[in-house]
Amino acid sequence: MRSIEQACYWLARLPPREPSPLSSPAESDIVVVGAGLTGLWTALFLKELDPGRDVAVVEQGIAAFGASGRNAGMLSETVDHSHGLAVQHFGLEEARRLAVLGEQNVAELTAFIRDRGIACDYEPSGRLNVALTPAHLEEAARSVELAEQLGLSTFRLLDAATVQGEVHSPLYLGGVAVAGGGIMDPARFTDGLRQEAVRLGVRVYERTTVESAAEQGDRVVLRANGTTLTARRVVLATSAYTHHLLPAVTFRFIPLYDYIIVSEPLTPAQWDAIGWRRRQGVTDGRAFFNYYRPTPDGRVLWGTSEATYYPGNRVDPSCDHSPHHYATLRESWRRHFPQLADLGWEYEWGGAICSTTRLTPFFGRALGGRVCYGLGFTGHGLGSTRIAGRILAHLALERKSELLDLSLVTRPPFPYPPEPIRRVAVNAVTRALRQVDAGRAPSLMLRLLDRLGIGFSS
Repeated sequence: MRSIEQACYWLARLPPREPSPLSSPAESDIVVVGAGLTGLWTALFLKELDPGRDVAVVEQGIAAFGASGRNAGMLSETVDHSHGLAVQHFGLEEARRLAVLGEQNVAELTAFIRDRGIACDYEPSGRLNVALTPAHLEEAARSVELAEQLGLSTFRLLDAATVQGEVHSPLYLGGVAVAGGGIMDPARFTDGLRQEAVRLGVRVYERTTVESAAEQGDRVVLRANGTTLTARRVVLATSAYTHHLLPAVTFRFIPLYDYIIVSEPLTPAQWDAIGWRRRQGVTDGRAFFNYYRPTPDGRVLWGTSEATYYPGNRVDPSCDHSPHHYATLRESWRRHFPQLADLGWEYEWGGAICSTTRLTPFFGRALGGRVCYGLGFTGHGLGSTRIAGRILAHLALERKSELLDLSLVTRPPFPYPPEPIRRVAVNAVTRALRQVDAGRAPSLMLRLLDRLGIGFSS
């Protein structure tokens, strides 16, 4: 198998450069661990709130090495996993607030890309959710009605003919078009944030693996690369890797691996065969859905949300590839687009995300309040990490913000069980959701989990 830097389409496209690792003892006011989207947004907001603050960022690989550079690059406005779940988790009033916050966030994020000249191939193409069954059509109609209740005017119900006019698949019976958001190169976007952070005076140490974090008086000492980095405050922006440094959070999330393949470039005739001229990001209505989007150079990125949990909360390079998932991804492409059944695929990779039972981000403190963390973006991190960065910057600086009053900040999600119950529970839920996608009614277990607001997805 190829290394992740070669196998992941986005990482392979990054311009080559020489990272700067930590090589001798250093100090900083605030250290952010993780140079992905969460960590870099946190560093940028720290500089916005307090320009004179000394901020450093450390990263085990290079910026965008983790989930930030391995995702599909589909930007949406949702802060919760869906607007319906936001109502279920937090009530209608806060769901309205999250809906407004999400749309404002996308507008501000895209303005940032434009104003700072970040070259990440952003296209404001919106998104499309397609229905494969009559039940999906009913859910599509409910999602449009709910969006209107939340004050959103960006959701539009589509019939079969309209969806077929957008994307030519024999499986699609209708769907929902959502204006706003779009597609981008997530690795180049993340690297653009790194460059902006460096311009503002943030020190970024890459190829620097933090091995431990410990209190020492009123400071936190991070041990990394055989030396130390000392700070008054530390922000862990380490997503699915967080339990490696902070085992106490393990019960609040599960690390899951999503897998993606990217095709060879399509010919003009092949593009004509599938339509898709608006270049939206697309998902289907199943519990374990396929998601896909075009790339800047005319390929198709095709992924699956049927994420894999590796027992023992394993997150390491041995999970980066899954021939089984690659085979099922090719098979699902052929079902959706039999007219291009022989399409070749040149890139394939996996990446770890972290999911809470609530499918929303989770925030907290450790080591006497000197460490704060945020994780659990469950597939929506391209947009919601910017909100998380604002929250974490305010937490680290102990500044007041209306964001800190949000229930997703003040109320922790329901915990996951420990091993070995965790592995058994994940496998049971996976089997039950597959049965739903096959057309069966939800089991008693799924109905109970739904009433408790507990989910399992990426």
